[in-house]
Amino acid sequence: MTYEEILNRFQSAGVSVPGKKVKFDFGDEGKIFLDGTANKVSNEDAAADTTIKVKLEDFVAMAQGQLDATAAFMQGKLRVEGDMGVAMQLQSVMAKLRS
Repeated sequence: MTYEEILNRFQSAGVSVPGKKVKFDFGDEGKIFLDGTANKVSNEDAAADTTIKVKLEDFVAMAQGQLDATAAFMQGKLRVEGDMGVAMQLQSVMAKLRS
């Protein structure tokens, strides 16, 4: 799964965390911004309540159910900046990517 495919899936599924702004930062691969205040998904690098920093390949593994997000966090493959409570709500976002 490529960055563009992930962005398209997020956009077509209309995923967000209601009332919150979440940014997935894939480093040089790009960013995906979920604006739950405007129900919008983009590739903006905007301020977020929570930023998830993860390599694209690890994110793909999580989206495909091959890597558990908690394990990725414990192994240092996934870092959370900002509101950890918002990060905990992202399981539903990942589930929408699998469908």
